[in-house]
Amino acid sequence: MAIRHLAGAATALGVVAAGTFAVAGPASAGTSAAHHRDHHRTTVTEEVLSNSALARAARELVRSALRHGNQRVTMVIMERSGVIRLSEKTVKAGPQTFESAKRKAYTAVAFGQPTSRLVGNATIEKLPGTLVLPGGVPVISQGFPIAGIGVGGAPDGRIDEAIANDVLAAL
Repeated sequence: MAIRHLAGAATALGVVAAGTFAVAGPASAGTSAAHHRDHHRTTVTEEVLSNSALARAARELVRSALRHGNQRVTMVIMERSGVIRLSEKTVKAGPQTFESAKRKAYTAVAFGQPTSRLVGNATIEKLPGTLVLPGGVPVISQGFPIAGIGVGGAPDGRIDEAIANDVLAAL
């Protein structure tokens, strides 16, 4: 049995199909390859942000933080799988801002909505790794959250969320 990686194509939104793996092996006796492919799907395509989209996000974080009063913040972009694809800090952002941004990104991608909409949800607040303060927004592609953008460190979560929305718009 062999495992091979299948590459995807970039889209205008800075999203690429990636993480697609196929398990290949001989079809069992009496089973056609088409039957095997149709009934026992062995590949899945997952969309992720492209490297160029992440570079745009980093640039927009700095611009937006300056526009919003020279905020000292950290941004984390997390894929649906939980992998952190980008962590960016502005000058003088405190060490606590990373954890806040990471947890907001996680919450936004896990629940597919801005963290500000989840404030006061006692069930979500109890889940490990979540943070239901404003500042996390999901990246949606074809109706499905593929990443979360979390920003932490501003004195008001609404500023964190405004910066996260600016980054989202840059994608």
